[in-house]
Amino acid sequence: MKFSEGRMGRVFVLRLEDGDRLPECIEAFAAEKGVAQAFCALVGGVGSGRIVVGPQDGAAMPPVPMLTELVGAHEAAAVGTLFPDEAGRPKLHMHATFGRGETVKTGCIRPGIDIWTIGEFVIIELLGLGLTRKRDAATGFELLAPK
Repeated sequence: MKFSEGRMGRVFVLRLEDGDRLPECIEAFAAEKGVAQAFCALVGGVGSGRIVVGPQDGAAMPPVPMLTELVGAHEAAAVGTLFPDEAGRPKLHMHATFGRGETVKTGCIRPGIDIWTIGEFVIIELLGLGLTRKRDAATGFELLAPK
């Protein structure tokens, strides 16, 4: 385990609207407001998109992602973090659970999801952590590392 200690900064509450696309709209908002590091949460509806639902083979490196489509309006709850990549751009890493009828799907939103009607998104800025996302050669993932 590695860790970094910081403190909370500003808090933003966003009302996302029909068709807003994640992660792009959150990363753009963070860049505009100068939010480099944050804890994020989402509740609301998602109408479409693709999510990563695991690696095809958990032992293979780098992993090949399994993707699934979200078709039709789903209820959504998600948590994630926002940290800069090696170029300094905000990158959202968020996992969500989506429900429609009796079907539930859980995965990473990185490929992109579109808000259906309304989404409430909370950004809690984190200060003093000194972390960035750096590409790991073995996994291909952008992992948190000290700057």
